[in-house]
Amino acid sequence: MIDAMEEKPFTPLQEKIEELYLRETNSVHRKTVLPVFSELRRHLNSGEIRAAEFREGRWYVNDWVKKGILLGFRYGVLSEIIQNESVRFFDKDNFPLKKITLEDGIREVPGGTSIRDGCYIANGVVIMPPAYINIGAFVDEGTMIDSHALVGSCAQIGKNVHISAGAQVGGVLEPVGSLPVIIEDDVILGGNSGVFEGVIIRKGAVIASGVCLTSSTPIYDTINEKVYKKGISRPLIVPENAVVVSGSRKLIGEWSQKNGLQIYTPVIIKYRDAKTDSATTLEDTLRS
Repeated sequence: MIDAMEEKPFTPLQEKIEELYLRETNSVHRKTVLPVFSELRRHLNSGEIRAAEFREGRWYVNDWVKKGILLGFRYGVLSEIIQNESVRFFDKDNFPLKKITLEDGIREVPGGTSIRDGCYIANGVVIMPPAYINIGAFVDEGTMIDSHALVGSCAQIGKNVHISAGAQVGGVLEPVGSLPVIIEDDVILGGNSGVFEGVIIRKGAVIASGVCLTSSTPIYDTINEKVYKKGISRPLIVPENAVVVSGSRKLIGEWSQKNGLQIYTPVIIKYRDAKTDSATTLEDTLRS
């Protein structure tokens, strides 16, 4: 299901990153790395390059993109960065904020949002304050990122996704071959939900408020009577159109049962239907 991108001729940028990544830090001058990292950021900004791609029915990791981002951290110097008269922060000097113009068609409401340079934000995306989008992220058309939400490094967000207030989409930068978190089209992440460690949320799924999903979290499907788990080469995958809520299950063992102990577990209680769609419909005027 998940693989590193199959072998193909290196692009010049990829070849440079692969070569620099393998070299000892003290054997490379940062002046050699910074133009390469700047070029990578430029391609990530445009969406021409992604940390992960969906092709032929499966997701592939572009691990060389992650290597390039790690090179940026390796050779960056902690500095005071003055973006404008009101924005000052302390970060690696080669990690500026993303420059957004009116022509980009992105609605970024004022109030403390930070977007690192080197991520793709498509036309029609709405970002409510405060939110944070990290380098390597890909956010597709029509998505709404609500207040206090996080889109982590290299996370891949599809079209018309709603990331509700306080939701956390974790970043997976290391190990470089690991799949980042992937949220496919038309997904709804409820308030204060969390998706981490390379979990894939398939198209149309609804993750209810407060649900937390990690790679080691089994999901119990009460409709199909299945348990979804991460495999050796397969991440945890939430099925298409699944509606996932917080549940619990009893712990085994005499002592645990004696004390009535239970453990959190996400549960699929239904799959989206007309009633679900009506309850989760997003107001178009808010996204225009």
